[in-house]
Amino acid sequence: QVQLVESGGGLVQAADSLRLSCAVSGLIFRAYTVGWFRQAPGKDREFIGGIGWSGGNSYLADSVKGRFTVSRDNANNTFYLHMSSLKPEDTAVYFCACDSRHLYQVRGLRDQDIEFWGKGTQVTVSS
Repeated sequence: QVQLVESGGGLVQAADSLRLSCAVSGLIFRAYTVGWFRQAPGKDREFIGGIGWSGGNSYLADSVKGRFTVSRDNANNTFYLHMSSLKPEDTAVYFCACDSRHLYQVRGLRDQDIEFWGKGTQVTVSS
């Protein structure tokens, strides 16, 4: 059974930093592209960043570029979203996801086509 469990969300103030973790089990982690999505109230889910199998390929959405990074630890089946200079508009539920396709394919997938999802963790940034 595949499980993705996010942790690290919470309430922070603007300009703070936060690190989200996603612990993965039940699959061959190093064979999967991993990514982070977020969904703010009333908005569609947004793909904000991902990293390929070996960590050599990565992507960040323009909305978070320069403030967020994605990393992975294949030895521990975990990947991370490092967030800094947080803004109130970053408030959302953040979801981690895994998919066996290449990162450039994952970027174009619909949510329902992503293979595995975590349940989400709330990040709230106060002004």
